[in-house]
Parts: sequence; structure tokens; C-alpha cells
Amino acid sequence: MRLRCAVLDDYQDAAAGAADWSALADRVEVVRFREHFGSEDELVAAVGDCEVVVTLRERVAFPAEVLRRLPRLRLLVASGMRNSVIDLAAAREGGVTVCGTESSSTPPVELTWALLLGLARGIVPESAALRAGGPWQSTLGADLAGRRLGLLGLGKIGARVARIGLAFDMEVLAWSQNLTAQRAAEASAVLAASKEELLEASDFVSVHLVLGDRTRGLIGAPELARMKPTAHLVNTSRAAIVDQDALLAALREGRIAGAAVDVFEQEPLPADHPLRTAPRLLATPHLGYVTDANYRTYYGQAVEDIEAYLAGKPVRVLG
Repeated sequence: MRLRCAVLDDYQDAAAGAADWSALADRVEVVRFREHFGSEDELVAAVGDCEVVVTLRERVAFPAEVLRRLPRLRLLVASGMRNSVIDLAAAREGGVTVCGTESSSTPPVELTWALLLGLARGIVPESAALRAGGPWQSTLGADLAGRRLGLLGLGKIGARVARIGLAFDMEVLAWSQNLTAQRAAEASAVLAASKEELLEASDFVSVHLVLGDRTRGLIGAPELARMKPTAHLVNTSRAAIVDQDALLAALREGRIAGAAVDVFEQEPLPADHPLRTAPRLLATPHLGYVTDANYRTYYGQAVEDIEAYLAGKPVRVLG
């Protein structure tokens, strides 16, 4: 009797074409769900008869209570090698193996610059005006050369963002709680003395931090108030690092020139959410990792994870 495998949140119906699932055909029945399940009850009802679940990044939470409601679950595969919404201890206790996949840092770096450039040159409003027969030129672009790029976080992604900033002849400042002057210099950045100094001095601020107790709410109303009124904020990292209500207020009141966000505390974003209509905001539906190459890695290695588990030798086990 074949096992049943659920592939969750396959919005673009991409999973089937991104990997060769045929190796599993005689042992695993794969069912793909394009819609996002808005509640734990909907999720449990959909996958309760599945021994294997494949989930993308942190789109779906698997806390202890959900895992307890899935007694047939034996293998949970999540893309990436870090996942904050799966209770790994509860999974172990319940006999559920959790495996990950590799993930490229290239797509979020590229999206960061797409958003930053879109903000700087008013690409969306200018394109919309042109297509609608609106005014011919209505914005003044913000120059990058000679301006200061402030990076909150200088890890694998932040360091690559820094290199591109240098290519635009920008000065790069960086800060995080454990960042040293030597590490900043290795990325050709200058270590800011504090988070506050970075916010006050930067023309563009981009967030590249891991979400945790120390970074949750790191950018709130006091921090946004320190930014220049001509400055822009970009967040392609984690939504909860920037206080959503404070950001909305700053945008509505024109206290910063603009912001771009790719991450939200609730995803998919509800149709009536105020971020959908906020002024001075360029928003994208969490596209940071959504590329053809990344999906081929995610789903290709998901198949590998399932095959290895069935062979009794799981690979890329988390926790």
C-alpha cells in the first residue's frame, strides 16, 4: 500500500515540473494543494491521512498541537535548513522525522536590489501612470551613487547586498549586535557604532537579520523616527523585525520617503489588509526565494529526502 504525500501551498502549480517525482510513484501517492489553508482545522482535514508532508519555507506552522493531530505523519520535509515554525522537539517526541533542503541566497539578494531600485526610481507609479495615460514623468528619482546604504545584518545575504551597493558607488554601513569592525571591513563595509547611528546616517536601510528574541520588533516607532525623511526602508528578511503598525504610520504621515517589503506577519496577506493600500509602499508577495532554480533545488531535494527516508537512511535531518 502506497504512502500518501501532501505538497502544501503549491501556489504556481510548480512542484510537479520542478522535480522528477517518478522515482516515488510505486511507493508514494503525491497530492498537491495550490490553496493555502487558513486554519489548523483546514490543514488537519486536508493532510490527516498523509504520512509525508512537503512544505515550503515557513508558510505553514507545525506547532506541537498540530503535530499531535496528525498521528499518521512520519516525515515532514521543509525547504531550507532552518525553520522557526516547526516544533522540532514535538516532532521527535511524536516520531516524526523533519528534513530540510539546500537554499540559495542569490534570489533574496537580487530581489532586495529589485525593490531598492524600484523605490529609488519610482518604477511602479511611473509605469502605472504610463499605462493608464497619466502624467509623463511625475517623480524625481533618488540617486544611489554617493549615498549611504545601511545594512542591518551582514551575514551571507547582507554581505552580497553590500557588494552590489559598492558597485553602485554607495558607501555601505552595517550593524548587528555581534558584528565586529573586522567582519564589516571584510565585506568592504563600515561598522556603525549603533543601530541608531546607522538609521540616522543611511539613505537606504535594508534588513538582513534572522528573526529571534533579540530582533523581533527591532525597528519600531522610535527607530523609524531616527531615519531621514528622504530615506527608504527595505525588508526582505522577516516581517516581525519591523513593527508593522509603526511602519504604516510612518508611511501615512510621510515621515520616511518610502518602504519596500516582501514579508508579512500574515501570509497570504488578507485582501483588506492596510498594507495593500499604504502610500509610499512597494510590496511583493514574499518572492524572495521564489525562482525556478530555487524551486528545482527545493522539490528535487524533497524527493531525495523522501527516498532516503523510505530507505531507512534520512538525510538533511533538522534538529
